[in-house]
Amino acid sequence: MSELSVNEKSWIDRQIRHEENERYMVDGRDFVDEGLIWTELEKQRDPDPARVRDIIAKSLSLKRLEPSETAALLNCTDEDLWQEMHGAGLKVKQSVYGRRIVFFAPLYVSNYCVNNCQYCGFRRENRSVVRGCLSDDDLKEEILALIRLGHKRLVMVYGEHPSTDADFIAHTIRLAYTVKDAGGEIRRANVNAAPLCVGDYRKLKEVGIGTYQVFQETYHHETYARAHPAGTLKGDMQWRLYALHRAQEAGIDDVAMGTLFGLFDCRFEVMAMLLHTMDLERCFGGVGPHTISVPRLEPAVNTPFLDNPKFSVPDDLFRKIVTVIRLSVPYTGLILTAREPAAVRRDLIPLGITQIDAGSNIGIKGYSDGHVIGDRQQFMLSDNRTLDEVVGELSKMGMITSFCTADYRCGRTGGCFMSLSKDGKIQNFCMPNAILTFAEYLEDFASPGVREEGWKLVEREIGSLGDESTRRIVEDYLARIRAGERDLYL
Repeated sequence: MSELSVNEKSWIDRQIRHEENERYMVDGRDFVDEGLIWTELEKQRDPDPARVRDIIAKSLSLKRLEPSETAALLNCTDEDLWQEMHGAGLKVKQSVYGRRIVFFAPLYVSNYCVNNCQYCGFRRENRSVVRGCLSDDDLKEEILALIRLGHKRLVMVYGEHPSTDADFIAHTIRLAYTVKDAGGEIRRANVNAAPLCVGDYRKLKEVGIGTYQVFQETYHHETYARAHPAGTLKGDMQWRLYALHRAQEAGIDDVAMGTLFGLFDCRFEVMAMLLHTMDLERCFGGVGPHTISVPRLEPAVNTPFLDNPKFSVPDDLFRKIVTVIRLSVPYTGLILTAREPAAVRRDLIPLGITQIDAGSNIGIKGYSDGHVIGDRQQFMLSDNRTLDEVVGELSKMGMITSFCTADYRCGRTGGCFMSLSKDGKIQNFCMPNAILTFAEYLEDFASPGVREEGWKLVEREIGSLGDESTRRIVEDYLARIRAGERDLYL
């Protein structure tokens, strides 16, 4: 895997189209204004408590923060104010999305990759990883295994390689939607894949992609160049920086960003993600990221870069970083994955997390094989609990598990979704549909204890629905679900 073939080199040479980035740049510069970031972090040192509280109030009104305001929160040293911020994060999340957590499953389709990122177990030169790509039959078996656990939403993950180009990704999305089982089907296939050109993104749009997700890894130019060797596809930072712009231009109006905490100063990365959000909103009529993810570096097979990273983020700092992101972009979803240990997730979810995975297996053919095998994985997961265990825990925390995909199928995406989120109205759809998909899970997949606890929670949540006509519809649909109907939504 260490040397590129002639075919791989030829394919790489055809991928990047700089003119598709240039139309979004301002005076030839990208949106990561490092001078602005460092200046604001310096100017906003030791913020006045009254100013911090004013910023919190702005977040609670569901208004996006400005860089100076986010810098002030990042620089706060008053632990009492941090407690106020943590509490505000939950209030912000519930005022937009209600008391529900969306569940998804990551599905690794291929781990072939032409890149050589220092921190990644799938880097090209890593000979300790067993490479694989799912055949059509393999993909069907993986999806069936996930359906039989109760999943309805996927994030399909691909390495960057000519064998997994846009046509291949489109084929696998189309195939994923065809797999049916007595217990259900996949209703939304999101994608985590390398940057594409506008024409290739249109191919994914045509086959019904859900959200398109790509992480910048680090927004710091020098660190990015050091971690992603020159001459590789990923070595072109601006091609990656404007991936979400190109996707939106192609009509994929739900896009998702993230940074890999541990590669550089986490304060800088939070500020840069805010600038990324602002630039998307500038270019696309106020439509920014559908979700923001907060992964931290995790160990991977034969990857010494991860042994002692200079900018590692300890749990107490991570808690603060997640809170600031929640407050900075209050109307955007926030994803926390099974990279994190169960105790960390238990602590962070009440800060305003909206989506998580559970029962995850990131090895090629991991779900159908039923094994967690390190040499098939990009990195090591820390929370290996089953889906049912995590659903049960959330029920005890008073949170509804949601597998809802109704917004996507009803056209509540992009600008429509964003306007409803910014007004705090999206939960008028999210909570009823969360209850309905939770009821499906309780009837079809839950263990007896989780089912009993879950139905108690459902009854309480029905009483919390503000609109009486909505309550009547939900009660009718729940009766129909208990009678055997499925996929009912508002």
